[in-house]
Amino acid sequence: MAGQVRAIKRRIRNIEDIGQITRAMNAIAMTKVARMKRRLEQTRPYVAGLQEALADALGRLPGDAETNPLRIENDSTAAGVLVLNADRGLCGRYKGELNRRADELLTEGSVDARLLAGGEKARLHFERRGIEPIRVYSRLYDVPSYDAAGRIAGDLIELYRNGDVGHVDIVYMRFVSDLRQRLVVEPLLPVAVEAKTNDVLSEPTPPELVDQILPVYLRGAVYLSILETKASEDAIRRQAMKSATDNAEELLKGLTRVFNRARQQAITREIADIIGGAEALRTD
Repeated sequence: MAGQVRAIKRRIRNIEDIGQITRAMNAIAMTKVARMKRRLEQTRPYVAGLQEALADALGRLPGDAETNPLRIENDSTAAGVLVLNADRGLCGRYKGELNRRADELLTEGSVDARLLAGGEKARLHFERRGIEPIRVYSRLYDVPSYDAAGRIAGDLIELYRNGDVGHVDIVYMRFVSDLRQRLVVEPLLPVAVEAKTNDVLSEPTPPELVDQILPVYLRGAVYLSILETKASEDAIRRQAMKSATDNAEELLKGLTRVFNRARQQAITREIADIIGGAEALRTD
């Protein structure tokens, strides 16, 4: 009985330690979510403004203007799939949903699909499946930056201009609220922004303006996707850590009751032994 009491006590201590860790991780994730939400509030209007500026510039193009290569289909039949996943675990359904959707895009139909793996969890998953990414972005955007988005956008532009891919889709998790995140697949290339009718003269010329805005817009779109997916990752991790903390607390309550009963039984048995020994002495 004493051994059982000690075993339960050790388990209680272990669960208390785990609860402290998950509680701390929950607090950290909550802080990160709040920070990401502020950055999203700033970046969403910025990217919307870039899209508006691009649509406006496209509307100024004369009918005989040469189309920017990033806006027209090339001769490649290969499809590029950029998945933005996590570098770390403990984020519940997040990494699995993203990898499964990227899997579907890579294997559906007879299209030659090529992977760009964002995050260590995407790299490891597809490596186990024998799929070699053409680009890997492990630990590049765990702390999101415009430079990281620029590197990814630059690679996409290079691959598209060289004809290595014929179009590019991005797979990421869009942040809707602290409790709701939505898996999204969006086309990135060729850029499909609709022209906004506009006959105002501008300097530089409309074709030059389009050439300048397109890469900036693509970089902004990638940056926004990174922020969306990182905010979602932190929100899902916070939910997972809160659930783990709640489960630890429930488990502790049950174990504490079991511990108290076992301890009472051990004490009762010790008292019975003492009484039995005293009775034996009295009989002697």
